[in-house]
Amino acid sequence: MFERGVFETPQAHIGLKRPEAPVMYFAPTVLRQQAERFGRSFSGQVTYAVKANPAPEVIENLVAAGLTGFDVASPEEILQVRAASAKADLHYNNPVRSRAEVMAGKAAQVRSWSVDDGGELFKLGAPSHAAEEIAVRFKLPVKGAHYDFGAKFGATPEAAVELLRAVAAAGYRPALTFHPGTQCDDPQAWGQYIRAASEIAWQAGVAPERLNVGGGFASHRSGIAPNLDLIFKEINLATDQAFSVPPQLVCEPGRAMVAECFSLAACVKAVRPDGTVFLNDGIYGGFAEWRDISPSNRIMCFSPEGALKSGPDQSRTIFGPTCDSLDCLPEPLAVPENIQEGDYLLFAGMGAYSLAIATRFNGYGIRDVVTVKRL
Repeated sequence: MFERGVFETPQAHIGLKRPEAPVMYFAPTVLRQQAERFGRSFSGQVTYAVKANPAPEVIENLVAAGLTGFDVASPEEILQVRAASAKADLHYNNPVRSRAEVMAGKAAQVRSWSVDDGGELFKLGAPSHAAEEIAVRFKLPVKGAHYDFGAKFGATPEAAVELLRAVAAAGYRPALTFHPGTQCDDPQAWGQYIRAASEIAWQAGVAPERLNVGGGFASHRSGIAPNLDLIFKEINLATDQAFSVPPQLVCEPGRAMVAECFSLAACVKAVRPDGTVFLNDGIYGGFAEWRDISPSNRIMCFSPEGALKSGPDQSRTIFGPTCDSLDCLPEPLAVPENIQEGDYLLFAGMGAYSLAIATRFNGYGIRDVVTVKRL
């Protein structure tokens, strides 16, 4: 899937190759810089949520950048991490697992599990190694994210108290975890969760060794780039204030780690007299997540020769290439008035979930990932 060779920029590749299929452009330097930023600024263990983008090159570059932990959600993701690192910590934070999946995780020496239900704790049985941890996942009615993960996962604080006691009684290293929701841009959300974690621990009479503050760190697909430093500052402050003996911290960025190291180029197949634009990719491909998450406004247009097209923009309806009439981007996009067949639209911040959930419906989809020095 990865094309051989390294190009200076996406536009250099477009001008030389004029790709017929949609292309993802991957900048390893951008990924490593983001990993180093998390490692430098977050005062705990940084783990990568593999679900966001499981491409081997992503995992390999994160290992090379010094990441020591990965958040996995299935035996397949365990294998993907182990292909790049035999020693990385595995955090199996999908809280619902079949017994076969538990056995696979035990065999792989999972370091940390999350649970939000007594039945799931029972499935895990006894600890299989001394460092094995169980983090009780809890939820709160806290706003600030694009959508709330608490609708599916997380025990109530009252239930979390009993679960934390049960974890300690079972002989596991006790921990707590939460997730504020995807693309959370309010630092106070983390503060509320951390204070609730302290109350849960106090009521349970169990001191958690670690506190996993989840992911949800807003990424920059549109608008202003998130201020991660403010979020990290709130996490540190709230932890120091809420706990007499602060637990070690863990985070699990997915989108925030990989979004900016990929851009997606889609070619214009047709421009209709009514102004609608047809691209060679759509909601069954690299734009699948756009049905649920707001679209990007960070778009550039290039001619087939790779020259940047500028000028007045016009809001246009954008259709994908399949024969399904639902294959339409959820909102009109502002693109150059003079856009024409053969041009390319380059969408920034497309590294998260686009490759992971894209399909090949009707025979379309992303076939190539091209490495570039810069985006």
